[in-house]
Amino acid sequence: MKKIFCLVSIFLFLVEITNAQFNGFALYNAQGSNTTYLIDENQNIAHTWNMNTECNYTVALKKNGNLIRGTKTNTSVFSNGNIAASAGRVQEIAPDGSIVWDYTYVSNDYVSHHDLTLIGDNVLLTAYEKKTASELNAAGFNNASSAKWPTHFIELEPDGNGGANIVWEWHIWDHLCQDVDPNKPNYVSNISEHPELIDINMISGGGGGPGGGNNGDWFHVNGVDYNEELDQIVFSSRFASEIYIIDHSTSTAEAASHSGGNSGMGGDILYRWGNPSNYGFFGLQVIPNAVHDPRWIPNDGRPYGGFLQIFNNSGNGNNQSTVDGIDTPWDPVTNTYIRNSGQAFEPFSYSNRYQCAYSANGQSASDRMSNGNIFVNASGGQGGAGVMYEVDTFGNIIWGPYNADSQKGFRYECDYPGIIALEPYINTATTSCFDHTSLNTYVLENVLIFPNPTNYQLNIVLENLQYNYLKLEIYNVFGQKIISKVLENDSDIISKKIDLSSYNKGIYFVNLISNDQIVLSRMVSYVD
Repeated sequence: MKKIFCLVSIFLFLVEITNAQFNGFALYNAQGSNTTYLIDENQNIAHTWNMNTECNYTVALKKNGNLIRGTKTNTSVFSNGNIAASAGRVQEIAPDGSIVWDYTYVSNDYVSHHDLTLIGDNVLLTAYEKKTASELNAAGFNNASSAKWPTHFIELEPDGNGGANIVWEWHIWDHLCQDVDPNKPNYVSNISEHPELIDINMISGGGGGPGGGNNGDWFHVNGVDYNEELDQIVFSSRFASEIYIIDHSTSTAEAASHSGGNSGMGGDILYRWGNPSNYGFFGLQVIPNAVHDPRWIPNDGRPYGGFLQIFNNSGNGNNQSTVDGIDTPWDPVTNTYIRNSGQAFEPFSYSNRYQCAYSANGQSASDRMSNGNIFVNASGGQGGAGVMYEVDTFGNIIWGPYNADSQKGFRYECDYPGIIALEPYINTATTSCFDHTSLNTYVLENVLIFPNPTNYQLNIVLENLQYNYLKLEIYNVFGQKIISKVLENDSDIISKKIDLSSYNKGIYFVNLISNDQIVLSRMVSYVD
């Protein structure tokens, strides 16, 4: 019999690599639609968020089960470039569709656009800011004739009152250089000696790409991701055909400077890859055109953990998309990315590559699952396939193609805290995520186990009902019993507080037992 190899991530140990589809959920919002969908591994709708405004580009699921979405508002002031992904507004939405907080970021001088990523409970947005032709020329731009919109990032922290506050920001404008005029700011005599800065003229006019000429959408930064372990941000530029890493451990003031933070470089570029000519080096342009969705593969034991991964829209030429992995030369001792003097950043080519079965010229995304499978969202529009699908480690399609027509879509594994938190709202019985704990079959009703996820304290409240004796048992993912308590039943309501602060963060299983039988079992997540 053919041996089946699998990785059981919920029990946090590696068995072997599988060529079976990965059980979990996919989250997406179809382009131009007001509705976000969560579908299970059998492509059945498990949950929806139906809103009154159109999603602009991407959605994300928080650990508490809430949805984060960018949505469109008045962006008419930014009208002379590619504003298909302009937003101006971001929301956090509870599973029942109620808006937890809502923040508008739009004016005559700035607007949020394209992607977002989570930083803990906070949200990082990409945004344009307007710079006039006079400002550009004063900074060393080569004969600007109209305004351009360099990208910046803002980090939003919910304020608890239905809104949010900006707690950190970074501006590409603070990290430019030029070799045109020594009498203007940011002058360097040799661009190649300053890879930590971005040449203000590298994509300006004269065949310099779509960001040149009179197009305000200058760099077209279209993707962003956050690495909690490194406290770093990676982002992609379509028109520069390049990806960049910056330090998030800085203060906002340090982020505008060239010193401070874990790497001591302030907000300067720590690492860049894909197009060495942008900073004065000869070498293979591995990203020949558009690039989207840079992200770190989680460094948790899965294949290629810690690598960067990108959706390289024309990676193999002729509009053939690829998903490329990059083994970055990170040095944890110096907190810097190693670069040999006189050379571009390594690796000089991709470290691994999957040639997509379905391609897309724009947008799109990819992910590496814990069992080694690759999930691909090839976006629609611009001739793109408009499908989501999954391939095994041999490149065989084992899930999909599913016609999502979404700009970005992602898989969420069964043990992701946000999926666990959504379990009471899941309206499909075809997922296998909860089968092992019979979470969809309750003998005991009217039970509240909250909050889930929890940051240390778990509350258990239930009606006494007909049970004369109830026992609470909590198990970790290794099957070890960590808590066992008898629940007193001397009143109509039983209430118990469980303190998990002395245990490791992770997944736990809560069982309620009567007469030696489990009458309720639920999975909970203990997170930061």
